[in-house]
Amino acid sequence: MSNPTVIHSTFQLERNLTASPQRVFQAFADEPTKRRWFFGGTHALEHHQLDFRVGGHERAQMKMGPGTPVAGKTLVNETIYQVIIPPRRIVAAYKMSMDGTPFSASLVTIELLPKGSGTDLIFTHQGAYFENADGPAMRKEGWEKLLSRLEKELGE
Repeated sequence: MSNPTVIHSTFQLERNLTASPQRVFQAFADEPTKRRWFFGGTHALEHHQLDFRVGGHERAQMKMGPGTPVAGKTLVNETIYQVIIPPRRIVAAYKMSMDGTPFSASLVTIELLPKGSGTDLIFTHQGAYFENADGPAMRKEGWEKLLSRLEKELGE
């Protein structure tokens, strides 16, 4: 059998947050709030649109920042929301492309479980990575950084 050209991987991240499930949920649902924490990195956000509802789309286009292996290239993230149960669960499918070439497709499940006055956030990522993809380790690292930025947004 020849070597597969797609790498499949699943990882799970957890956070214990002092913010309520409603507040954490809003950080994903509210476009200006999500834009602050999700796209506040070193890349230049050129376009962002969020239609946060089941069947709704989110699209972001960024120019990759200096100091990255792909500086100057255009990254596009296209998301379709599959399941939204306020303030408990978000399930989304997304694909990423670089300069028009898809390099991964993923399913993300975000569970927000009440814990006292706070929230246990359980984030599960199932990904398929194609040729020239960032790969599972880099994707996990990227989501770790995103969730850390979420924590800062929530004042954690």
